[in-house]
Amino acid sequence: MPINAQILDNPKSDRVRRIADLARAKGRERSGRFLIEGPQAVREAVTWRPDVVQDLYVEVSQALEHPRIISSTLQTIVDTSQDATIYVHQCTGDVIRHISKDAQGILAVGNARAMHADSEDLELSAKPQIAAFWQVRDPGNAGTVIRAADAAGCDAVVLVDDCVDPLNPKVIRSTVGSLFHIPVLRMGTEAFFNWAKDHNMDVWAADVYGTEQRKPESLPQVLANHALVAESKAVLFGNEARGLEREILEQCDRIVSIPLYGKAESLNLGTSAAVMLMSLAMSGHIETM
Repeated sequence: MPINAQILDNPKSDRVRRIADLARAKGRERSGRFLIEGPQAVREAVTWRPDVVQDLYVEVSQALEHPRIISSTLQTIVDTSQDATIYVHQCTGDVIRHISKDAQGILAVGNARAMHADSEDLELSAKPQIAAFWQVRDPGNAGTVIRAADAAGCDAVVLVDDCVDPLNPKVIRSTVGSLFHIPVLRMGTEAFFNWAKDHNMDVWAADVYGTEQRKPESLPQVLANHALVAESKAVLFGNEARGLEREILEQCDRIVSIPLYGKAESLNLGTSAAVMLMSLAMSGHIETM
């Protein structure tokens, strides 16, 4: 696709206003589009999910008679975009900054419908490993755990019950591009457990306390059983403040806790997800080596 020769230089234009409005949930719902900000996120979207990206907006120098993209990093992203059907718009720095303070010279508009992952069409590995998060509300936390699941090689992320919008710009920035590497599904609690059962996956709860009837197993003890770790499973993490409710824990096949060796009372959600998912991934890969 061509690079538009016209320079967008009016921060108050209708086009710029509509793009900036994608930072708001109502703007995304109304248009069916979402905002991708910054070189890392845009690069990964263009590289791995070019079908999602509709338009690319890149900052050029203020010398409009001889406009040039402001850095070689951004130029590389634009060059990559030309292998796909992505239209590139050149903008002044004022326009880019009016749309987003986090763009660092480049942003893209994506098709929200194209990002929808259907549980029925999802292709899973022979022994799928799923990361699931119940009622995660903080955008930064959601982005961090999606990134952790991607790093651990999970087949998919499932956001369970009332979670933050994964297309929230802060979520996307916090994934540092991982949102475009791994399917992210949304399900209700009952639907999640039914889906796991239909795919012969046990549900492991990541929880510190367990219930009165079922105390958690320590992660190091679980990791010692490499064959168990390699089996199909969905690891379910709870809400940042409240963890997992007792009724949910009782539906899980196993409860696993991360031991604390110092004086810290607990780990935050992002750290817990990274430790648990990466530990399980490393143990599971030892068995297959």
